[in-house]
Amino acid sequence: MATTDTPTPPTPAVPTTLRIFTGADSFGCDLKDTLLSHLRSLPGVEIIDLGTDKYYSVAEQIGHRVSSSPSSPETRGLLACGTGVGVSIFANKFPRVYASTCTSVADAVNTRSINNCNVLCVSGSSTSQEDGAKILDAWLQTPFKSPCPASGDKPWPNEIESFLDNSTAEMAQIPKSASPSSNCAICCLRKGLEFEPVAIMPGAEMKIVRESPTSAVVKFKAGSVEPAHHHTFGHDVLVTKGRKKVWNLDKNESYELGEGDYLFTPAGDKHRVKYFVDTEFFIRWDGDWDIFLDEDLEAAASAINKVEEIQGSI
Repeated sequence: MATTDTPTPPTPAVPTTLRIFTGADSFGCDLKDTLLSHLRSLPGVEIIDLGTDKYYSVAEQIGHRVSSSPSSPETRGLLACGTGVGVSIFANKFPRVYASTCTSVADAVNTRSINNCNVLCVSGSSTSQEDGAKILDAWLQTPFKSPCPASGDKPWPNEIESFLDNSTAEMAQIPKSASPSSNCAICCLRKGLEFEPVAIMPGAEMKIVRESPTSAVVKFKAGSVEPAHHHTFGHDVLVTKGRKKVWNLDKNESYELGEGDYLFTPAGDKHRVKYFVDTEFFIRWDGDWDIFLDEDLEAAASAINKVEEIQGSI
């Protein structure tokens, strides 16, 4: 009687310079957290966990980061939702993102070998934690164009290797070829500008108009607060509408900004912000956009209230 063995993936060492962004929705968070613990046990892997959010929001965040990251260190993503399909659809909106839903070790080996998959999507509903760890290991250990179940575990012929090389390069060009007359963002910046919510900043919406260095238009609703946070890169802010106050906690300074006001915040400086009215501003980072929270929203609101009480009593 014939038996079907689980394919054994190639076993080269896990890359020593690998950054992985992770995230999930509520249906995939348990599996994601298990795989996150597994990743933390591996040497040479930097992990940036974006936590739990709506499946399309966390997938777009990770898709953006993988798409815009420099080539070194290698950057990948790990996403989990109920089926693993929804997150892959939204992550694949970005150029140079090759997201695949994998429900078996063979899927993981095939998609790394054939598709150079850099975002692994798994199913919290149908994949056990044990199987998820096996899928993750296979995905980490399989190089692009390596022998895999789809090739009968034999090296690819030269013509297939050439096709694989060209296919990923061609996919990265799809957004450029689809809109050849859209080289200028300024001429159409206000017309049809669609903002997306910033998941970790309630009341915020952002539209990135250029990447690395990154430029964006950002809106905050009146009364919104940005908890203390910092960025890898310094950034310029020009307020185009509204009024806000920025506290630079490292420099122990504060700045009240209105329409037409400009502020530069150096890389790494922790800053907290309050918006007095609906506010819109243009922001430019010296590199890729990222954000690292140094406190939660409740702590930020409490700190701002104390400052305002002290100022009101003077």
